[in-house]
Amino acid sequence: MKIKDMDHITLTVTNLEKSLRFYHEVFDMPIIETDDGRQTLLCGKQAIKLQVVATPHQPVAGHPTPGAADFCIIVKDPLDEVKNHLESYYVDIIEGPVERNGAHGKLTSLYINDPDHNLIEISEYH
Repeated sequence: MKIKDMDHITLTVTNLEKSLRFYHEVFDMPIIETDDGRQTLLCGKQAIKLQVVATPHQPVAGHPTPGAADFCIIVKDPLDEVKNHLESYYVDIIEGPVERNGAHGKLTSLYINDPDHNLIEISEYH
């Protein structure tokens, strides 16, 4: 099997509207409605699907849990500008900037939490 790409991830959340607002406003991710009526966030070429913990979409992972995700997004903007942007939305930076290794080499990262405490690494490659 040869993997071509990753299409989407699904985050389990406690409040759909709050999570949609956070990702749309803070990251400027467009919200689209899919054929099955779900609202999905576009993250570059991939998507972030959201499911509410009380009513997960089938099939479902073994234990869908809010706050269990840890993922990295790559930004085009310099991290100094990203930091200022996050601060303007009163988003706490947990750590960073710090040097890390990404899938394609060295990167510099900031870490934040979303409303359900999922860990989001925001990075730029060197």
